[in-house]
Amino acid sequence: MGIHIGKQTIKLDTRPRIITTTSVVGKKEGEGPLNEYFDIVLQDDLNGTDSYEKAESSIMYKAVTETIKKARLSEEDIDYLFGGDLLNQLTATSFAVRKLNIPFFGLYGACSTMTESLSLASLMVEGGFANNVIATTSSHFSSAERQFRFPLEYGSQRNPTAQWTVTGSGSMLLQKSEDTQYPYVSYVTTGKVKDYGIVDANNMGAAMAPAAVDTIKQHFIDTGRSPKDYDIIATGDLGIYGRNITNQLLLECGYDIGKRYIDCGAEIFDQNTQDTLAGGSGCGCSAVVFSGYIFKRLLSKQLKRVLLVSTGALLSPTSTLQGETIPGIAHAVAIEGGESK
Repeated sequence: MGIHIGKQTIKLDTRPRIITTTSVVGKKEGEGPLNEYFDIVLQDDLNGTDSYEKAESSIMYKAVTETIKKARLSEEDIDYLFGGDLLNQLTATSFAVRKLNIPFFGLYGACSTMTESLSLASLMVEGGFANNVIATTSSHFSSAERQFRFPLEYGSQRNPTAQWTVTGSGSMLLQKSEDTQYPYVSYVTTGKVKDYGIVDANNMGAAMAPAAVDTIKQHFIDTGRSPKDYDIIATGDLGIYGRNITNQLLLECGYDIGKRYIDCGAEIFDQNTQDTLAGGSGCGCSAVVFSGYIFKRLLSKQLKRVLLVSTGALLSPTSTLQGETIPGIAHAVAIEGGESK
């Protein structure tokens, strides 16, 4: 049974295993540098629907059902589903899950929701309350743009620090399993809300970086681990500017993660050819990069140990209009590669 260590971390002893994942991405994401790792690439961002919000729900539904199918299970075999998105009242997720016969926990951690859902799904298995749990998140460029920024038709000029919301959904199946070939979750470090006074909604990386730094530092303190214990330390969607801020702040705290550090938002697009400015963002960003690129490298034993730190900016359109600062949150999950049979 898991134990609480340090201030914010739980060590999981039963090794909840990530049995399979599915990544579904939009056309632009499929044209990026990680295209070979994604399971499904859409050629139509509406995905055959008549709205971008419906498209986002359909993308998540596809990711979840494909994950269950790959595991050779049925909906009735899944004990719980943890999921969330960026839309008001989690409609992308709720409308996807209404077609599934699975008990559901809806979550909102902004773009940190992937590690939030992964954390809680892992703890549900660790506690002996479930055998099969799905963790999933989604986002869509067009649905997020018109909720948080401007209608697409407006054609607004984008700030150099702005990020491109990823169209995509990642889904993971966690299982109580003795099959040692699959990666497992070893630690969960829950973040704290941090607000350093950033008010620019076009500079999410700067707003979220302090939360990422705080959680990563606390993970090392709680576990006694250091950067060299990980092959990759991946933040969720800080983009180029947020990644650089995080790297510098951690150096000032005495942690040099530079050689092992990637940011999912900086990896998913080619900034030189795809005009995505500071990089990717959104719940789907860390979801598809982990479910595709990182998980497949763990499964093939190219990676042995990964720290995934999804980051979220906890703002709303109303809070921005009222001049509120932007709080950030980050949750960390350590995933270790399975052993060879």
